[in-house]
Amino acid sequence: YLSIYIFLPICMYVCMPACLPLWVCAPGAMRLKVKLKTVFVMYFMVSLLGLMYTLLQLGQHCDCRKDVQSQDRTISRLQGELRSLKARTEPPHPLLPTIYVITPTYARLVQKAELVRLSQALRQVPSLHWVVVEDAPVLSSLVSGVLHAAGLPHTQLCTATPPQLKLHEGDPNWLKPRGAEQRNEGLRWLREQAAAGKLVRGEEGVVYFADDDNTYSLELFEEMRHTQRVSVWPVGLVGAMRLERPLVEGGRVVGFHTGWRPTRPFPMDMAGFAVSLRLVLAHPEAHFDSAAQMGMLESSFLQSLVTLEDLEPRADLCTKVLVWHTRTEKPKMKREEALQKQGLGSDPDIEV
Repeated sequence: YLSIYIFLPICMYVCMPACLPLWVCAPGAMRLKVKLKTVFVMYFMVSLLGLMYTLLQLGQHCDCRKDVQSQDRTISRLQGELRSLKARTEPPHPLLPTIYVITPTYARLVQKAELVRLSQALRQVPSLHWVVVEDAPVLSSLVSGVLHAAGLPHTQLCTATPPQLKLHEGDPNWLKPRGAEQRNEGLRWLREQAAAGKLVRGEEGVVYFADDDNTYSLELFEEMRHTQRVSVWPVGLVGAMRLERPLVEGGRVVGFHTGWRPTRPFPMDMAGFAVSLRLVLAHPEAHFDSAAQMGMLESSFLQSLVTLEDLEPRADLCTKVLVWHTRTEKPKMKREEALQKQGLGSDPDIEV
């Protein structure tokens, strides 16, 4: 600005007299000299006004927070995409079977918090592929963002639960089977990928159904990795008990410690078993029955795969708890709702 508004006019003023003798030899030189002085004065006045405006702007406060925040979000998104791309392109561990973790999820206030927490555990497990299936007709940008930020191999799917099978407000969680369609969609994807020869290990792997609200020890995934048919272990804080677990004698499962309907074929929680991928592919009819009676969802799937004698006890012969059936408390939104009525609610553009 200084070079344009001050130094250039000064240079013109200094150089003009030196140039005038060349011009005065021509006809009409005096008129040309007057015109040049007029141009110089006009240019100087305009430059002076521009300089004053520039100096005034230098003293003004510039709120660049929105631009900085937008840049930070862009950088964060690109970093997440880079981690995800790196995870997808890195060759898998040459010796470890792949663990396919199928997680059903649905839109709610705590969904992102649950998925982020679970992703922090899964990203530390080698040779793992996360299959997240949304209970929705279309994929959501929220889940997509979490998956890209996690930086691990993943697949995002969606399928909506039929209205007649959905829980309504106030219904207890146990009233209807939940997540059956989503788990079946994950199984369908695995079978489809295997048939197309797109799985990195072929049929070598294990399938685990991990709900997004449970708590998982990293040790659990190494316990299940070399499952031959169906491996089992205890689950803590489930069924209104400290734990439920398979009972083991002589290295074999002979029954189950459970407080509710112990006569079920497989009275286990969904978090308490993993299945060999080879076994899943060998039984294309195996699926979760969305119309199963209360507490029979796990049995509806396992009955078509194994018998009690086929179960493989893990976690120190089912004496160690490595997964907990925790649940996040439903947030109370009374103050938020009150502020929204006043037009003062939280910014809806901020993803929570």
